[in-house]
Parts: sequence; structure tokens; C-alpha cells
Amino acid sequence: MITAQSHGLWGKTASLPPPTQSLTDESVVDVAIVGAGYTGLSTALHLGQRGVSTVVIEANEIGSGAAGRATGMVNAGLWVMPAALRETLGPIYGRRMLNLLRYSPRIVFDIIEKHNIQCEVKRVGTIHCAVGRKGVAEIEERARQWQALGAPIHILDRNETRAKTGTNSFALSLLDLRAGTIQPLSYVRGLAEVAIACGVKVFTQSPVKTIARDGGMWRLQTDGGSVLAKWVLLSTDVYTSGITPELRGGQVALPFFHVATEPLNPDICRTILPQGHGAWDTRTPMTAFRTDDQGRLIIGSVGALRGAGTAIHRSWAKRRIRALFPQLGKIELEHAWYGRIGTTADHLPRLHALAENMIALTGFNGRGIAPGTLLGRELACYIMGDLNPDELFLPFTAVENAPLRALKEGYYELGAQIAHLPPLN
Repeated sequence: MITAQSHGLWGKTASLPPPTQSLTDESVVDVAIVGAGYTGLSTALHLGQRGVSTVVIEANEIGSGAAGRATGMVNAGLWVMPAALRETLGPIYGRRMLNLLRYSPRIVFDIIEKHNIQCEVKRVGTIHCAVGRKGVAEIEERARQWQALGAPIHILDRNETRAKTGTNSFALSLLDLRAGTIQPLSYVRGLAEVAIACGVKVFTQSPVKTIARDGGMWRLQTDGGSVLAKWVLLSTDVYTSGITPELRGGQVALPFFHVATEPLNPDICRTILPQGHGAWDTRTPMTAFRTDDQGRLIIGSVGALRGAGTAIHRSWAKRRIRALFPQLGKIELEHAWYGRIGTTADHLPRLHALAENMIALTGFNGRGIAPGTLLGRELACYIMGDLNPDELFLPFTAVENAPLRALKEGYYELGAQIAHLPPLN
């Protein structure tokens, strides 16, 4: 279900989804994909383009999970720095992931342009802003590592950062020209529309109840019908339901919320991120900020808009907006929404082979748009036999329960509330 609290501004301004129905009969296909987010729909699109019969089964609506709630920044790479990625994955997979993901926004922008997906795309870059000495050191090291790989990364000094962002709060920042912003719910709905045009069937409001072997194939059963498939891809990430509880147990859910102002006065709006960049800082918890095509300012951070957190985080957002952009004066919040980000201990995704011809990709750690789209293409290549297992972007690993998962999730939610309380006088 897409509601004001779950999808907020994106639910109000997104392009209409393609018409879909729930699963009510039996289908026999080559590939069944569970989950209509970036990865699932990208995999389906690339399979459909090759003539592979494919079905996507979604428990709710297209983009109802993290894909439709994101900040909408199309960034390259992952959260970790390139060196950390190589150290964690080793020379083979580390190099392979870097080669794939260092220009991953291209596939998003190419799909948008080729298929004319209307999603408020701005291909102008994103800005990572330094807070304090530790933040400055982080930004300088991140820039050094990416520049060594030939990426179009630039360090902006205080004056340049102020000119690009409209705030004097940061000593320096990193401008990544590979990146940009989109309306995330419009984009994922556009992916679905393109996939359907390629022959993919997308069923919504169809929670999968069981997955079981049936004569050498997989039968995915819903309340209304079933799909018999040679291959199954589970692409539900942290929104995984009860059919594969082990996938949910392997991640710690990080709550993340956004608020959006009413449309700003055009003269004032031109002083805030005037070229349309998206931005975030090195604070803990972080602040993400961007604008939309109607001139609203969007602020995001860690936290859940429920219980005491609703008032705490909304109040923090107003204070943070005033601190960043005092030129706004009094502002009103028009939208507020939140969701969950699936995180892993090392901030890297996980690729699992749960059984013969049943695979899952999880743990995007808040970097789902570009990596999810690109790795979906790679999964399609693997399913079609173009890639061997040892040629994939990650090795297949067993699912491991995240230690103290429930405790950590409670800590993140409560800790965000404490961090966002007003300072003591």
C-alpha cells in the first residue's frame, strides 16, 4: 500500500503506474521474480529484452518498498570507499565490483533517456559535504581514491560549496559528476512500464505464500494463483516477507525518514542547490537534502516517523532547515514519510544461492538505485547463461543471521530520536 506516510511527496507527484492485476491463474515461465523494486524490475527488463519469459510478483504495489521511498540520489559505487571494497572482497571481486559500479549511474540515465521515463531526472552530479575535521579528512580521502581510478570527482572549497548548495555550513565538499537525482517512485514505475512493453508480466497485490519444487521447476503460490518457473529471483531486500525469513534475518533494518516543505518562493528557491544537485553530509546521523521540480526542499535522516519519533524528527527537520538555509525564514512541512534500509555489517550487498536455480540479492545499504539497476542486468546475464558463477560481481555466500539484530534495530530508532532532540540550553 502506498500512503502519505509511506511515500509522502513521491506518492503525490509520481507518474501513474502501468496497469497491473493480481495473479489469478497459473503461468509457466522461464523466470519468476519476487519483488517489483529496482533490481527485480531491471532483471525482468533485461530478460524480457532477450525474449526470456518472465513474471514479476509483487506483494503490494510497484515501488512500495524502499525503491519508492528513497531520497532519489543516483550515486556511483557503494557507501564504502574503493579501498575498503577491495580489502573486503579481495582482488578479484573487489576489482570486478569497482569496474562495474564506478560508472553505474550511466545505466539509469541511459534507460531513462532511451525509454523517455518521466522522473524529474537531473544529471548534474551530487555533493558530499564535510562536517568537522573528521568529515574533511573523509571527503579528502574519498576524493583521492576515486580520482586515482579516473572518476570525475572534484573537491569544492567553502566558497564553491556555498555557491553549489546555498549554505555556508560546510568547509568543503566532494562533487561527483557521475551522479544525479530522480523522482524514485516515477523511475521504478517507469522500469515496470518498460519491462511490460518487453513482454514481462507484472502482478501486484499478490503476496507469495509458498515456494516449492514441482517436477523439476519452482511453484510460487499466491492466494489467487501460481507461477511455475525454471528460475526464481528473490528481490525483496529488507522488505522480505515470511516466505524466506532467513533473508530478513541477515540484515539490520535502518529506519530513514524524509520531510518536504511546501513549494518555496522562486526567488528563494534559486538560492538553494541552484543547479539541482542532491547533497548529504558526513554527520552521524547524516542529513540528506535536495529539491524537486516544484521547488520543494526535501530533508532526510535516520529515524522512524512513529510514536514519539514523529514529533521529534519533524521538529529536528525544521531546525536543521533553518540552520542550513536561514534565508528561508519560517517554513511549513507539507509531506513526511519513512521506510527501512537494509544494512549489512560491512555495508556491502550479499548474493545468495538458496537452492538450485533460486537466487537472492540483498543488502544495498541505502545505495539501491544505480547498483540495483546495474546488478539486475548482471543477474539477467547469469540466468541466461552468459555468465558463469565465478564471473559474477559477488561470490555466492550462505545467509548468516545478523548478530543482535533486534537490539540494533531498536538502538538505531531510539538513538536517532536522542540525536534529534533539541540541544539543552
